[in-house]
Amino acid sequence: MPIQAAHTDLASYAVQPAEGRGRRLYREEESPTRSPWQRDRDRVVHSSGFRRLQYKTQVFINHEGDFFRTRLTHSLEVAQVARSMARFLQLDEDLTEAVALAHDLGHTPFGHAGEDALAAQMQPWNGFDHNTQALRQVTVLERRYLAFDGLNLTWETLEGLAKHNGPVKKPAPWLQDFDAQWSLDLLSFASTEAQVAALADDIAYHGHDLDDGVKSGLLSLDDLVDVPLVGEVLADVRTLAAQYTDTPRKTQRVRHEIVRRVIHALATDVLITTRQNLQDLAPRTVEDVRAASAPVVAFSPGMAAANKGIRKFLFAKLYRHWRVNRMTYKAQRVTAELFTILAESPKLLPDRWQEAALAGDDATRHRAVADYVASMTDRFAMEEHRRLTDLSIAG
Repeated sequence: MPIQAAHTDLASYAVQPAEGRGRRLYREEESPTRSPWQRDRDRVVHSSGFRRLQYKTQVFINHEGDFFRTRLTHSLEVAQVARSMARFLQLDEDLTEAVALAHDLGHTPFGHAGEDALAAQMQPWNGFDHNTQALRQVTVLERRYLAFDGLNLTWETLEGLAKHNGPVKKPAPWLQDFDAQWSLDLLSFASTEAQVAALADDIAYHGHDLDDGVKSGLLSLDDLVDVPLVGEVLADVRTLAAQYTDTPRKTQRVRHEIVRRVIHALATDVLITTRQNLQDLAPRTVEDVRAASAPVVAFSPGMAAANKGIRKFLFAKLYRHWRVNRMTYKAQRVTAELFTILAESPKLLPDRWQEAALAGDDATRHRAVADYVASMTDRFAMEEHRRLTDLSIAG
Protein backbone atom coordinates (compact mmCIF):
# COMPACT_ATOMS: atom_id res chain seq x y z
CA MET A 1 0.00 0.00 0.00
CA PRO A 2 1.47 3.40 -0.92
CA ILE A 3 2.48 5.55 2.02
CA GLN A 4 0.22 8.37 0.87
CA ALA A 5 -2.85 6.15 1.15
CA ALA A 6 -2.61 6.22 4.94
CA HIS A 7 -2.74 10.04 4.94
CA THR A 8 -5.68 10.85 2.68
CA ASP A 9 -7.45 12.70 5.51
CA LEU A 10 -4.73 15.32 5.99
CA ALA A 11 -5.77 18.96 5.75
CA SER A 12 -4.25 21.13 3.02
CA TYR A 13 -2.22 23.06 5.63
CA ALA A 14 -0.61 19.86 6.94
CA VAL A 15 2.80 18.64 5.80
CA GLN A 16 2.19 16.16 2.99
CA PRO A 17 4.36 13.00 2.97
CA ALA A 18 4.83 13.12 -0.78
CA GLU A 19 6.17 16.70 -0.59
CA GLY A 20 8.77 16.29 2.14
CA ARG A 21 12.20 17.87 1.60
CA GLY A 22 14.10 14.69 2.36
CA ARG A 23 17.15 13.86 4.47
CA ARG A 24 20.38 15.83 4.37
CA LEU A 25 23.24 13.51 5.29
CA TYR A 26 22.42 10.32 3.47
CA ARG A 27 19.83 9.56 0.83
CA GLU A 28 17.71 6.59 1.88
CA GLU A 29 15.08 4.60 0.08
CA GLU A 30 11.59 5.22 1.40
CA SER A 31 10.04 2.53 3.56
CA PRO A 32 7.10 0.63 2.04
CA THR A 33 5.42 0.41 5.46
CA ARG A 34 6.29 3.63 7.30
CA SER A 35 6.10 7.29 6.37
CA PRO A 36 9.28 9.41 6.65
CA TRP A 37 8.03 10.83 9.95
CA GLN A 38 7.14 7.47 11.41
CA ARG A 39 10.78 6.55 10.79
CA ASP A 40 11.94 9.80 12.40
CA ARG A 41 9.81 9.14 15.46
CA ASP A 42 11.09 5.58 15.75
CA ARG A 43 14.71 6.73 15.44
CA VAL A 44 14.20 9.27 18.21
CA VAL A 45 12.63 6.67 20.52
CA HIS A 46 15.52 4.24 19.95
CA SER A 47 18.23 6.90 20.35
CA SER A 48 20.69 7.09 23.23
CA GLY A 49 19.70 10.67 23.96
CA PHE A 50 16.06 9.72 24.38
CA ARG A 51 16.83 6.92 26.83
CA ARG A 52 18.97 9.26 28.92
CA LEU A 53 15.98 11.57 29.43
CA GLN A 54 14.71 9.00 31.94
CA TYR A 55 17.32 10.23 34.41
CA LYS A 56 17.32 13.94 33.63
CA THR A 57 15.59 16.52 35.81
CA GLN A 58 12.27 18.12 34.98
CA VAL A 59 11.87 20.12 38.23
CA PHE A 60 13.01 17.69 40.91
CA ILE A 61 16.39 15.94 40.84
CA ASN A 62 15.94 12.30 39.87
CA HIS A 63 16.77 10.82 43.27
CA GLU A 64 14.27 13.04 45.11
CA GLY A 65 11.40 10.70 44.28
CA ASP A 66 10.36 7.95 41.90
CA PHE A 67 7.05 9.54 41.00
CA PHE A 68 8.11 13.03 39.94
CA ARG A 69 8.35 13.84 36.24
CA THR A 70 11.62 13.41 34.42
CA ARG A 71 12.51 14.76 30.99
CA LEU A 72 11.42 11.41 29.57
CA THR A 73 7.97 11.31 31.14
CA HIS A 74 7.53 14.98 30.26
CA SER A 75 8.41 14.26 26.62
CA LEU A 76 5.94 11.37 26.50
CA GLU A 77 3.22 13.57 27.95
CA VAL A 78 3.99 16.33 25.44
CA ALA A 79 3.75 13.79 22.62
CA GLN A 80 0.39 12.53 23.87
CA VAL A 81 -1.09 16.04 24.04
CA ALA A 82 0.43 16.99 20.68
CA ARG A 83 -0.78 13.89 18.89
CA SER A 84 -4.34 14.37 20.14
CA MET A 85 -4.32 17.97 18.97
CA ALA A 86 -2.84 17.02 15.60
CA ARG A 87 -5.60 14.50 15.01
CA PHE A 88 -8.30 17.09 15.67
CA LEU A 89 -6.64 19.54 13.26
CA GLN A 90 -6.07 16.85 10.59
CA LEU A 91 -2.30 17.19 10.72
CA ASP A 92 0.35 14.53 10.28
CA GLU A 93 0.35 12.90 13.71
CA ASP A 94 3.68 11.11 13.22
CA LEU A 95 5.59 14.29 12.37
CA THR A 96 3.96 16.08 15.30
CA GLU A 97 4.94 13.24 17.61
CA ALA A 98 8.51 13.06 16.27
CA VAL A 99 9.07 16.76 17.03
CA ALA A 100 7.43 16.45 20.45
CA LEU A 101 9.53 13.45 21.47
CA ALA A 102 12.78 15.03 20.26
CA HIS A 103 12.29 18.56 21.57
CA ASP A 104 14.17 18.01 24.88
CA LEU A 105 17.03 15.84 23.61
CA GLY A 106 19.45 18.73 24.14
CA HIS A 107 18.71 19.21 27.82
CA THR A 108 21.55 18.96 30.29
CA PRO A 109 21.50 17.08 33.58
CA PHE A 110 19.67 18.95 36.37
CA GLY A 111 17.25 20.68 34.01
CA HIS A 112 17.45 24.45 33.60
CA ALA A 113 19.94 24.69 36.47
CA GLY A 114 22.44 22.63 34.50
CA GLU A 115 21.68 24.52 31.29
CA ASP A 116 22.23 27.90 32.95
CA ALA A 117 25.58 26.75 34.37
CA LEU A 118 26.73 25.33 31.05
CA ALA A 119 25.59 28.44 29.18
CA ALA A 120 27.62 30.61 31.54
CA GLN A 121 30.72 28.45 31.08
CA MET A 122 30.31 28.42 27.28
CA GLN A 123 29.62 32.15 26.97
CA PRO A 124 33.12 32.88 25.54
CA TRP A 125 32.75 29.91 23.18
CA ASN A 126 29.54 30.76 21.29
CA GLY A 127 27.21 29.87 24.16
CA PHE A 128 24.90 26.95 24.83
CA ASP A 129 21.16 26.45 24.60
CA HIS A 130 19.17 23.24 24.72
CA ASN A 131 17.25 23.82 21.47
CA THR A 132 20.43 24.05 19.40
CA GLN A 133 21.86 21.15 21.40
CA ALA A 134 18.86 19.00 20.45
CA LEU A 135 19.80 19.57 16.80
CA ARG A 136 23.43 18.66 17.55
CA GLN A 137 22.25 15.49 19.26
CA VAL A 138 20.24 14.25 16.30
CA THR A 139 22.61 15.45 13.55
CA VAL A 140 26.10 14.95 15.03
CA LEU A 141 26.28 13.23 18.41
CA GLU A 142 24.20 10.07 17.97
CA ARG A 143 26.36 7.19 16.71
CA ARG A 144 24.04 4.35 15.72
CA TYR A 145 24.37 3.88 11.97
CA LEU A 146 27.21 2.61 9.82
CA ALA A 147 26.61 5.09 7.02
CA PHE A 148 26.34 8.37 8.93
CA ASP A 149 26.56 10.18 12.27
CA GLY A 150 23.36 11.44 13.83
CA LEU A 151 19.90 10.07 13.04
CA ASN A 152 19.58 11.44 9.49
CA LEU A 153 16.17 12.90 10.28
CA THR A 154 14.03 14.66 7.70
CA TRP A 155 14.09 18.39 7.03
CA GLU A 156 10.61 18.79 8.52
CA THR A 157 11.57 17.25 11.87
CA LEU A 158 14.77 19.30 12.08
CA GLU A 159 12.81 22.44 11.23
CA GLY A 160 10.50 21.73 14.14
CA LEU A 161 13.43 21.41 16.54
CA ALA A 162 15.19 24.54 15.29
CA LYS A 163 12.05 26.70 15.45
CA HIS A 164 10.60 25.32 18.67
CA ASN A 165 10.12 28.88 19.94
CA GLY A 166 9.26 30.40 16.57
CA PRO A 167 11.42 32.04 13.88
CA VAL A 168 15.11 32.23 14.80
CA LYS A 169 16.35 35.76 14.17
CA LYS A 170 19.69 35.37 15.97
CA PRO A 171 20.79 31.75 15.58
CA ALA A 172 23.66 30.37 17.59
CA PRO A 173 26.83 30.16 15.47
CA TRP A 174 26.63 26.38 15.12
CA LEU A 175 23.02 26.60 13.96
CA GLN A 176 23.98 29.41 11.60
CA ASP A 177 26.66 27.19 10.07
CA PHE A 178 24.23 24.28 9.79
CA ASP A 179 21.64 26.51 8.14
CA ALA A 180 24.23 27.70 5.62
CA GLN A 181 24.79 24.08 4.59
CA TRP A 182 21.12 23.06 4.54
CA SER A 183 18.72 25.93 5.06
CA LEU A 184 15.96 25.39 7.61
CA ASP A 185 14.30 28.70 6.63
CA LEU A 186 14.99 30.03 10.11
CA LEU A 187 13.18 33.33 9.61
CA SER A 188 9.84 31.71 8.80
CA PHE A 189 7.43 30.01 11.15
CA ALA A 190 7.56 26.23 11.49
CA SER A 191 4.99 23.83 10.10
CA THR A 192 1.57 23.53 11.68
CA GLU A 193 2.67 20.21 13.16
CA ALA A 194 5.74 21.73 14.83
CA GLN A 195 3.68 24.63 16.17
CA VAL A 196 1.31 22.13 17.79
CA ALA A 197 4.25 20.32 19.41
CA ALA A 198 5.54 23.62 20.83
CA LEU A 199 2.20 24.57 22.40
CA ALA A 200 1.75 21.02 23.72
CA ASP A 201 5.05 21.51 25.56
CA ASP A 202 3.64 24.56 27.38
CA ILE A 203 0.40 22.77 28.19
CA ALA A 204 2.06 19.63 29.50
CA TYR A 205 4.72 21.19 31.69
CA HIS A 206 2.37 23.72 33.29
CA GLY A 207 -0.17 21.06 34.15
CA HIS A 208 2.32 18.52 35.37
CA ASP A 209 4.60 20.91 37.25
CA LEU A 210 1.53 21.98 39.21
CA ASP A 211 0.92 18.30 39.94
CA ASP A 212 4.50 17.63 41.07
CA GLY A 213 4.57 20.84 43.08
CA VAL A 214 1.52 19.84 45.13
CA LYS A 215 2.65 16.23 45.38
CA SER A 216 6.03 17.34 46.74
CA GLY A 217 4.44 19.48 49.43
CA LEU A 218 6.09 22.65 48.13
CA LEU A 219 2.68 23.86 46.98
CA SER A 220 -0.68 23.39 48.66
CA LEU A 221 -4.09 23.40 47.03
CA ASP A 222 -4.84 26.65 48.85
CA ASP A 223 -1.83 28.20 47.08
CA LEU A 224 -3.67 27.67 43.80
CA VAL A 225 -6.82 29.61 44.67
CA ASP A 226 -5.74 32.86 42.97
CA VAL A 227 -3.86 31.34 40.02
CA PRO A 228 -5.56 32.19 36.70
CA LEU A 229 -7.63 29.29 35.34
CA VAL A 230 -6.28 26.93 38.02
CA GLY A 231 -8.23 28.68 40.79
CA GLU A 232 -11.48 28.33 38.85
CA VAL A 233 -10.78 24.67 38.20
CA LEU A 234 -9.94 24.12 41.87
CA ALA A 235 -13.27 25.62 42.97
CA ASP A 236 -15.19 23.35 40.59
CA VAL A 237 -13.28 20.26 41.67
CA ARG A 238 -13.79 21.00 45.37
CA THR A 239 -17.52 21.33 44.78
CA LEU A 240 -17.50 17.99 42.96
CA ALA A 241 -15.35 16.34 45.63
CA ALA A 242 -17.80 17.27 48.37
CA GLN A 243 -20.19 14.69 46.89
CA TYR A 244 -17.69 11.85 47.46
CA THR A 245 -17.11 11.74 51.19
CA ASP A 246 -15.98 8.10 51.33
CA THR A 247 -13.58 8.05 48.36
CA PRO A 248 -10.18 6.53 49.25
CA ARG A 249 -7.15 8.82 48.77
CA LYS A 250 -9.48 11.71 48.03
CA THR A 251 -6.81 14.44 48.15
CA GLN A 252 -4.70 12.62 45.57
CA ARG A 253 -7.70 12.26 43.27
CA VAL A 254 -8.55 15.93 43.67
CA ARG A 255 -5.02 16.81 42.54
CA HIS A 256 -5.28 14.55 39.50
CA GLU A 257 -8.71 15.99 38.63
CA ILE A 258 -7.35 19.54 38.76
CA VAL A 259 -4.42 18.69 36.47
CA ARG A 260 -6.65 16.85 34.02
CA ARG A 261 -9.07 19.75 33.77
CA VAL A 262 -6.34 22.38 33.43
CA ILE A 263 -4.73 20.48 30.56
CA HIS A 264 -8.11 19.96 28.91
CA ALA A 265 -8.98 23.65 29.17
CA LEU A 266 -5.64 24.78 27.73
CA ALA A 267 -5.69 22.26 24.88
CA THR A 268 -9.31 22.95 23.99
CA ASP A 269 -8.66 26.68 23.83
CA VAL A 270 -5.70 26.14 21.50
CA LEU A 271 -7.77 23.94 19.20
CA ILE A 272 -10.67 26.40 18.99
CA THR A 273 -8.38 29.38 18.47
CA THR A 274 -6.22 27.57 15.92
CA ARG A 275 -9.22 26.43 13.91
CA GLN A 276 -10.41 30.05 13.71
CA ASN A 277 -6.90 31.26 12.79
CA LEU A 278 -6.76 28.69 10.00
CA GLN A 279 -10.16 29.75 8.71
CA ASP A 280 -9.02 33.38 8.67
CA LEU A 281 -5.71 32.62 6.96
CA ALA A 282 -7.21 30.03 4.58
CA PRO A 283 -3.82 28.43 3.82
CA ARG A 284 -3.67 26.35 0.68
CA THR A 285 -0.48 24.59 1.76
CA VAL A 286 1.83 24.41 4.75
CA GLU A 287 4.00 27.02 3.02
CA ASP A 288 1.25 29.55 3.66
CA VAL A 289 1.43 28.67 7.35
CA ARG A 290 5.21 29.14 7.35
CA ALA A 291 4.89 32.52 5.58
CA ALA A 292 2.15 33.86 7.89
CA SER A 293 2.78 36.97 9.97
CA ALA A 294 1.99 35.16 13.22
CA PRO A 295 1.76 31.57 14.42
CA VAL A 296 -1.53 29.90 13.54
CA VAL A 297 -1.39 27.56 16.53
CA ALA A 298 -2.05 29.78 19.52
CA PHE A 299 -4.02 30.42 22.69
CA SER A 300 -6.84 32.95 22.65
CA PRO A 301 -5.82 36.30 24.20
CA GLY A 302 -7.62 35.46 27.44
CA MET A 303 -6.08 32.01 27.75
CA ALA A 304 -2.64 33.34 26.77
CA ALA A 305 -2.89 35.72 29.73
CA ALA A 306 -3.98 32.85 32.01
CA ASN A 307 -1.12 30.69 30.76
CA LYS A 308 1.31 33.53 31.47
CA GLY A 309 -0.17 33.81 34.95
CA ILE A 310 0.38 30.10 35.59
CA ARG A 311 4.00 30.44 34.47
CA LYS A 312 4.52 33.47 36.73
CA PHE A 313 3.07 31.58 39.70
CA LEU A 314 5.22 28.51 39.09
CA PHE A 315 8.40 30.58 38.86
CA ALA A 316 7.64 32.46 42.05
CA LYS A 317 6.29 29.64 44.19
CA LEU A 318 7.85 26.43 42.82
CA TYR A 319 10.92 26.99 40.65
CA ARG A 320 12.22 29.61 43.12
CA HIS A 321 11.16 27.79 46.29
CA TRP A 322 14.03 27.73 48.79
CA ARG A 323 14.26 23.94 48.68
CA VAL A 324 14.44 23.98 44.88
CA ASN A 325 16.95 26.86 45.10
CA ARG A 326 19.24 24.68 47.22
CA MET A 327 19.20 21.90 44.65
CA THR A 328 19.64 24.46 41.86
CA TYR A 329 22.73 25.87 43.57
CA LYS A 330 24.30 22.44 44.04
CA ALA A 331 23.41 21.38 40.49
CA GLN A 332 24.93 24.50 38.97
CA ARG A 333 28.08 24.08 41.04
CA VAL A 334 28.52 20.43 40.00
CA THR A 335 27.92 21.28 36.33
CA ALA A 336 30.31 24.22 36.33
CA GLU A 337 33.06 22.29 38.13
CA LEU A 338 32.71 19.33 35.76
CA PHE A 339 33.03 21.62 32.76
CA THR A 340 36.03 23.52 34.19
CA ILE A 341 37.96 20.40 35.14
CA LEU A 342 37.43 18.69 31.80
CA ALA A 343 38.06 21.81 29.71
CA GLU A 344 41.33 22.43 31.52
CA SER A 345 42.38 18.76 31.35
CA PRO A 346 40.73 17.19 28.28
CA LYS A 347 42.84 14.03 28.65
CA LEU A 348 40.55 13.16 31.56
CA LEU A 349 37.74 12.68 29.05
CA PRO A 350 36.72 9.20 27.82
CA ASP A 351 38.28 8.26 24.49
CA ARG A 352 35.46 9.33 22.17
CA TRP A 353 35.09 12.75 23.75
CA GLN A 354 38.84 13.21 24.18
CA GLU A 355 39.36 12.61 20.49
CA ALA A 356 36.77 15.28 19.67
CA ALA A 357 38.20 17.74 22.22
CA LEU A 358 41.76 17.44 20.93
CA ALA A 359 40.84 17.58 17.25
CA GLY A 360 40.88 21.36 16.87
CA ASP A 361 41.26 24.73 18.54
CA ASP A 362 40.08 25.99 21.93
CA ALA A 363 36.52 26.48 20.67
CA THR A 364 36.43 22.86 19.46
CA ARG A 365 37.73 21.64 22.81
CA HIS A 366 35.17 23.57 24.83
CA ARG A 367 32.32 22.50 22.55
CA ALA A 368 33.30 18.84 22.92
CA VAL A 369 33.34 19.20 26.71
CA ALA A 370 29.92 20.90 26.60
CA ASP A 371 28.58 18.04 24.46
CA TYR A 372 29.91 15.51 26.96
CA VAL A 373 28.50 17.28 30.02
CA ALA A 374 25.15 17.92 28.31
CA SER A 375 24.82 14.23 27.49
CA MET A 376 25.04 13.20 31.15
CA THR A 377 22.13 12.08 33.29
CA ASP A 378 21.75 13.57 36.77
CA ARG A 379 23.15 10.43 38.37
CA PHE A 380 26.11 10.11 36.00
CA ALA A 381 27.01 13.79 36.44
CA MET A 382 27.10 13.38 40.22
CA GLU A 383 29.17 10.21 39.96
CA GLU A 384 31.58 11.73 37.43
CA HIS A 385 32.03 14.76 39.64
CA ARG A 386 32.92 12.53 42.57
CA ARG A 387 35.33 10.50 40.43
CA LEU A 388 37.11 13.68 39.39
CA THR A 389 37.24 15.39 42.80
CA ASP A 390 37.30 12.63 45.47
CA LEU A 391 40.68 10.90 45.93
CA SER A 392 39.02 7.98 47.70
CA ILE A 393 37.14 7.00 44.52
CA ALA A 394 38.91 5.22 41.67
CA GLY A 395 38.71 6.99 38.33
